[in-house]
Amino acid sequence: MASDPDQDPYGDPDRRPGARRLSWRSLWRLRSYLRPYVRVLIVSWVAAFLGIAAGTVIPLVGKEIIDGPVRHGDLGALLPLGLLALGLGIAEAVLTFVRRWSQIGAVLGLETALRDDLYGQLQRLPMSFHGEWQSGQLLSRATTDLSTIRRFLGFGVLFLVMNVIQLTAVIIVLLRMYWPLGLLVTASAVPIVAISLRFEKRYIGISRQVQDQQGDLATLVEESAVGIRTIKAFGRRRHLYETFDDTARKIHGTSLAKVRLASRFFTFLEVVPNVTLAMVLLLGALAVAHGSLTIGTLVAFTTLVLQLVWPVASLGYILAMGQEAMTSADRVIEVLDTVPEITGGTRVIEEPRGHLRFEGVEFRFPGGDRPVLRDVWLDVAPGETVAIVGATGSGKTTLTALVPRLCDVTAGRVTIDGHDVRDLSLPALRSVVATAFEEPTLFSMSVRENLTLGHRHATDDDIREALEIAQATFAYDLPWGLDTRIGEQGMSLSGGQRQRLALARAVLGKPRILVLDDTLSALDVETEALVEEALRRVLADATGLVVAHRASTVLLADRVALLRDGTITHIGRHPDLLSGVPEYRALLAQDADLDPEQAVR
Repeated sequence: MASDPDQDPYGDPDRRPGARRLSWRSLWRLRSYLRPYVRVLIVSWVAAFLGIAAGTVIPLVGKEIIDGPVRHGDLGALLPLGLLALGLGIAEAVLTFVRRWSQIGAVLGLETALRDDLYGQLQRLPMSFHGEWQSGQLLSRATTDLSTIRRFLGFGVLFLVMNVIQLTAVIIVLLRMYWPLGLLVTASAVPIVAISLRFEKRYIGISRQVQDQQGDLATLVEESAVGIRTIKAFGRRRHLYETFDDTARKIHGTSLAKVRLASRFFTFLEVVPNVTLAMVLLLGALAVAHGSLTIGTLVAFTTLVLQLVWPVASLGYILAMGQEAMTSADRVIEVLDTVPEITGGTRVIEEPRGHLRFEGVEFRFPGGDRPVLRDVWLDVAPGETVAIVGATGSGKTTLTALVPRLCDVTAGRVTIDGHDVRDLSLPALRSVVATAFEEPTLFSMSVRENLTLGHRHATDDDIREALEIAQATFAYDLPWGLDTRIGEQGMSLSGGQRQRLALARAVLGKPRILVLDDTLSALDVETEALVEEALRRVLADATGLVVAHRASTVLLADRVALLRDGTITHIGRHPDLLSGVPEYRALLAQDADLDPEQAVR
């Protein structure tokens, strides 16, 4: 199944391959990553230039040997010239070793530094960015694209400059040795330059398309690995396989088009030097026959022309590598150039009390027709717990995400102890606020590492206390206790176990403000009762904001806020809302835990 390289597989002009092309400028902007290795690179480049000089002089020494000692039978003069040629050969080999040895540390350091900066940028970018980008696209940028950039900046650039210098130097030498043949060799470079420029324009677009499609394929693989239980449970293996196969075949078709383009160019580059060499031998032999050229000069001339075969033939590979590096640099720059929408301030609350206020808060997604939240006013006193209740899509999760600044208000403000959260440094804010989500995220690491993710200096007693509060002491019964690796996304655990570990992680740091986004939804009734009892003790010393769907969870709160159509319509005690607000009563009516006695608690 072939793919049209000019077809836009995304449907979005902004994502069309090469649409954001910056050409060589993208690579040039990455030069700062080589600055720490300037001295090493100088050694590498000096060794490269000296190696070229040694390689160019060797045929000239051969010319002197043939036209001098060999032709006249002067064995005394042969030895020093032979030793000189041997010395130049050894010097060229040593310089090649020095060049390669000095390069390796610089290019690996470049890749490591660039990958660190890219990962750091991904951590700084807000949730809105990650919601818009496919994870596979980001993964391919952090792996394949960086390796492509490293190969070109570390080796491709050097060889490109070396080959140009070698071509120039050898052609000058050839013109001085015998200008008619020198002009022949020079003329052969004209079609190479013309075809190379044409190749560059076409190759860069198709390279970008292949790299973007590889990112899409990586997304499919990642999603299939994470969602394998769902795929198997619904019997969708065949459907997912066909989707994967279709994407893989698109890459296959585009890659074949890329290979066809490159192969035609490489073949042309192989043919031109060989044709040129054949003509040099033919015309050179005629010149020797007519006495206008010596045998030694012809041998040296031929040897120098042979030295040009590799620089010309490799030009195609280097240009192809350069085009791929340019598109890779464009893709990496897309991420590095993204300005984080959420940046921290400088303020730190020395002794936080946990007084949380929403003051006329509005939130609207970029390009959204209507706000998700509008004119939200809520005052949560220190030590008070407020439950947020509302229908699906009313904005509960968005409201809780504003507190730790996973997203920012578009109007109004959120304050903690009178300080706008946008004025606080992000580390300070997130040390005051802890969040446990409805869909907990656990990482492919040990239970202990997952628990102490934000509190690296927590003691064993602190961890035990948090596990007891979350009713997650099952962690001690795992095969290796807290050192048990729980696998990617915690798939080896049940949903309730994952939620309890995430809850333990949230309470471990004893935050002043605890945000619970329906974190008890996956617990059975008995475990939920135990967790709620423990949470009452935690919430007695912290300000709590709890998204609730069950009446039993609502009973954890001192007050309840009813969220409807993005704004808070009622605030009060659970019994009062239950008896006086029909909409509130309807929301909780299907909860099996609701009974008349709860209304008077």
